[in-house]
Amino acid sequence: KRDSNIDFRRVPNLKVFFTKYAISLTLDPNEIEQWQPGDIVIFGNDSHIGIVSDKRNKNGQPFILHNGGQPKREENILPRRKVTAHYRFDASRLPAGAAIAFAD
Repeated sequence: KRDSNIDFRRVPNLKVFFTKYAISLTLDPNEIEQWQPGDIVIFGNDSHIGIVSDKRNKNGQPFILHNGGQPKREENILPRRKVTAHYRFDASRLPAGAAIAFAD
């Protein structure tokens, strides 16, 4: 049963989930082959989360799709922010009952 007291949009809660159920990857943005579109990245002392884009900068580092209180954006933020987690998520790896179907 879903716990209505937990706000699942919060980055620390999401980090616990991804640490348990996703594949952890490099934190080094210079290991460009490790960064693939759709990966999840957490940065800024675990206060911000984004998704790896299919666009890359001139050095091959990916842009990040994110929203930090401003309009959503796709930007070259990895060279400027400390990455604290990087995950690749595959829902098929979840144990039975770990996900709750979305319903309006």
